[in-house]
Amino acid sequence: MNEQTEDFLSIDTWIKKGYSFAIYRAPRENNLHIIIQYGGDVYVATDIKELNGKKGFVIAPFNSSVQTPICLIHPDDSYTIDINTFVNKSSEKKQSISYSSCENDYIDKFNLFIAALQNGQFEKLVLSRHCIATGEMDVKASFKAACGRYKYSYVYYLYTPITGAWMGSTPEVLLSNVTGKWMTVALAGTQSLLQGELPQSWDAKNVIEQDVVCSYIRQLLQENGIVPEETKPYSVKAGALSHLRTDFCFSKTNTEELGTLLKQLHPTPAVCGMPKVNAYQFIIDNEGYERSYYSGFVGVIDPSGITDLYVNLRCIHFVDADKAILYAGGGLLVSSTLQDEWLETEKKMRTMKDILITK
Repeated sequence: MNEQTEDFLSIDTWIKKGYSFAIYRAPRENNLHIIIQYGGDVYVATDIKELNGKKGFVIAPFNSSVQTPICLIHPDDSYTIDINTFVNKSSEKKQSISYSSCENDYIDKFNLFIAALQNGQFEKLVLSRHCIATGEMDVKASFKAACGRYKYSYVYYLYTPITGAWMGSTPEVLLSNVTGKWMTVALAGTQSLLQGELPQSWDAKNVIEQDVVCSYIRQLLQENGIVPEETKPYSVKAGALSHLRTDFCFSKTNTEELGTLLKQLHPTPAVCGMPKVNAYQFIIDNEGYERSYYSGFVGVIDPSGITDLYVNLRCIHFVDADKAILYAGGGLLVSSTLQDEWLETEKKMRTMKDILITK
């Protein structure tokens, strides 16, 4: 593996050969993990429950379909490298990258979504958007930059012939047992860091938005006979932003049915809304574009070992050598304003723009 490590994992060659692979680093971790499936198709599913008993590296979309299925990589090979050695080799060249603007479309969608909130259809809705980046992008250097910049987030780069190439930096745990106990989190509300420091207070809109997610997760776990240990909401860093987070820790004995639990958790109100089922359909019908794997989930699943899955936020789909699609979104309440919400999506999208590097 030394030769592959020195050549930055030879990802261009892997893609040309049709290999499926994932490269990832957990928050605050010092190791970069690499898994590769050399031959055969990745496991494909359209129902999250089909992940029951499965093991591998998974990427799942917001809305599963034949066009955007759940994909599970079964690694033929895996290894780790020191993250510090990897990041120190990064050389950042910032040249011209152009970004499309979708502000007018966002305004129309915002008005549609806010009307549904004002007439009492929903307690919360999440409105997302995407923009297209054009320029000769250096995927390798961009991923190195993400690893160095976003130490408190889960950072990954993934490719399969079905999904194409995706890269992301996300702070939101969906389901994990890294510490020995199972955990999920409620993550919502957004503020900019203050001179690099976490904010000391949150306004009512952000507190309510996060509490909606907490209430949903708490009820869902209780309906599954789970009484979790719950932290009080606290502020966490995510790039130049901060969010409100509540941890729910619990024991789980039937680990062969992780897919069943994941289907109930996903999508959380943090990326969808409440009531969940109606909000989910409203987004699909009215958001105006396909989220694809944005706001789905990504990571390792293993019923007999470590499971570490994250909501796929702040992500990029590399369409080809000079085109990429960036995604971001925000939670809307009846009190939301257009200017504040647009600015929030701009800040979130900046997370990815800041690490995009040209050749």
